[in-house]
Order: sequence, then structure tokens, then C-alpha cells
Amino acid sequence: QVQLVESGGGLVQAGGSLRLSCAASGRTVSSYTMGWFRQAPGKEREFVTAITRNSRNTYYIDSVKGRFTISTDNAKNTVYLQMNSLKPEDTAVYYCAVGPQEYYTVPSLPSLYNYWGQGTQVTVSS
Repeated sequence: QVQLVESGGGLVQAGGSLRLSCAASGRTVSSYTMGWFRQAPGKEREFVTAITRNSRNTYYIDSVKGRFTISTDNAKNTVYLQMNSLKPEDTAVYYCAVGPQEYYTVPSLPSLYNYWGQGTQVTVSS
């Protein structure tokens, strides 16, 4: 049984930082593409970033490049999303997800991901 548990969300002022965690069980994070998505009220779920198997590649949407960093801790089987210089438009529920073991382009489609966490709310005030 695969389970993903996100944590670390909260309320922060613009310019602040948060680190989201996604603790996985039932899948080894280093063996799969792991992604972070977000969904703001009234909007579709949006790809934010992904890290491929064995941390070979990372991908980011343009709006978070240079501000967000995805990483894994294999000993803890956990994926992190470090978010710096947060903006009000980053406000959303953030989800982590388990994707394919191999993928040869940007793994941005939600349909590529088989397992999802419950989400954690990030609110950035102006």
C-alpha cells in the first residue's frame, strides 16, 4: 500500500520561506519520479516540479525557477520542496505524487502520477 503524507504548509508573508515534506511508504522515492503539484481555488491542478529516478534530473515551471528546490532524502524516504521568496500567487494546496520509474521528457502531466498525498495548504499574504 502506497501512502504519501505531506507536511510543512502554513501561512507566511510574501518574501518568506517554507519547506514542504512528503514522507512516502510503499514506494522508494529514489526509484521513481516524484512530483509536486499545486491547486489554487477555482483553478486546475498545476505541475510545479519533479525529480526523476536517482535524482538524475529536476524540472520546474518557469514561475518558481530560482525560488523553489526539490530534493530527496533517501534514508528518510522523503521528498522535500524548499520554497523561498514566496509570492501571493504561490498560494495553493500543494500535493506530492509518485510518477513513473522512467520518463524521457518533462513529467508534468497529472495523469502520469499514480499515487497522491492529501495535500498541504500554503498561504502567502501580501
